[in-house]
Amino acid sequence: MIERFTISIDPELMAAFDAFITQKGYENRSEAVRDLIREELSAQRLEEAESAGQVVACLSYVYNHDERRLASRLVDAQHRLHHMSRATMHVHLDSHECMEVMILEGAAAEVRRFADDVIAERGVRHGQANLVPLRPVRDHGSHTHGEPAARP
Repeated sequence: MIERFTISIDPELMAAFDAFITQKGYENRSEAVRDLIREELSAQRLEEAESAGQVVACLSYVYNHDERRLASRLVDAQHRLHHMSRATMHVHLDSHECMEVMILEGAAAEVRRFADDVIAERGVRHGQANLVPLRPVRDHGSHTHGEPAARP
C-alpha cells in the first residue's frame, strides 16, 4: 500500500528539485522523494551505529535573524548545553541571513539531539551536522600540541 502526503514548498526550491530530478533521471517527483528519504534514513542508521560513545561534531546552519526570537532561541539553546560547546563562529551573510558553525563535543546521542533541535527550528535553513566518533585518548608521547595528553 502506498501512502500519500502533501508538502508546501517555495517556488525556487521546487524549481531546483525539478532540475535535480531531471539531472538524476527520475521519472517523477515521488521516486526522487522516496530515494532521498531512504538515503537519509540509511545515513542516519549508519551514523548512529558509528557514533556510539563520545563524538566531536561540526554543526553548521544558515538562518534569518529577522525570524521572530530565533536568534535568542538559538543562543539560549547554546547556553543550556554549554558543556558541549567548544567554539562557535557567527558570520553575517547579508542584511538578513547569518551562518553559524559550532564545534561540539560530548555523548553522541546528546550531540545529535542538540543538532537536530537546532536544525528543526523555524527559520533555520541549510543545517547539517557532521559527527566524528572519538577514539579513547592514548599517550601521545611528545606530540601534545602544547596541551596535556589526556582530556579533562
